[in-house]
Amino acid sequence: MRRAMSALLAAVATALLLAGCADGGGLDGDLVDDWAALPTPGPFTPAAGVCQAADFADVVTLAAYAPVDCAMPHRVETVHVGTFPAERPAPPPGGSAELRGAFADCDTRATGYVGADWRAGRLRLAVAVPSVPGWTASARWYRCDLTEVSTVEAAATVVVRTGSLRDALRGPSPLRLGCQQARSGGGSVRTLLPVDCATRHDAEFVGVWRAPDRPYPTRPADWAPLYAGCRSVLGRYVGVPDDAELRFRSGVVVRPPGAGRWRVGDRGVRCYLRLDDRTMTGSLRGAGPAALPVRTR
Repeated sequence: MRRAMSALLAAVATALLLAGCADGGGLDGDLVDDWAALPTPGPFTPAAGVCQAADFADVVTLAAYAPVDCAMPHRVETVHVGTFPAERPAPPPGGSAELRGAFADCDTRATGYVGADWRAGRLRLAVAVPSVPGWTASARWYRCDLTEVSTVEAAATVVVRTGSLRDALRGPSPLRLGCQQARSGGGSVRTLLPVDCATRHDAEFVGVWRAPDRPYPTRPADWAPLYAGCRSVLGRYVGVPDDAELRFRSGVVVRPPGAGRWRVGDRGVRCYLRLDDRTMTGSLRGAGPAALPVRTR
């Protein structure tokens, strides 16, 4: 009986072994030869349309890269990722033609991303590049990062925000610059404080003038083109002639980027009208000559 049972078990094992050698429904018995080849490792490249909880850094390493959904609290939003020429041996230094070109691209991309010139809002644009080890590993990207700030005046602080900046300036927005109250000292405007246009005020943001590629203004004569450019912006905004009488209609406040930002290619000058003889309520956008008459004294 025991011998018969052993023979039966041997027959069953043989049948199972033969069945394993037959058609396996597409399996050929080789467990590895049908796997797809692993992709070739490439350099780290950050993503666009994501945010960072950490503060902006102009050099980004893989170890420090920690993107979050923009619905989460964050300080930085990446609006675009571009590419430097592959042949450059090291990251471009500040002031180089390559970095100015990257900033110009980021400037255009950021404006398209938020729906208007990003300088019309409480926003700061900056360009981040790979670290030297990343560049050695063939990383050639540049990252266009936008940050909300508490003010576009001096001593700005970064705002921790939730929600994306995409289309943030396409319509009315608390981010937009508008009516202002000037604080003067020493014969010049020291600070502009945002106020509701329904309250009395003496200044208003009128737009951005793009300065030509020239050295940063340091002498009084260097500032003359900036004032002339902002007067033209003011004239278009209010709807008054850009002529010799414009300077007798309103004062103008110019706010160029800092010297460091100028060096990397930022040429956008924020322009404000300033009434030094009266205050007003409401906006002067499109108000025309009657709302901004020529002052005779």
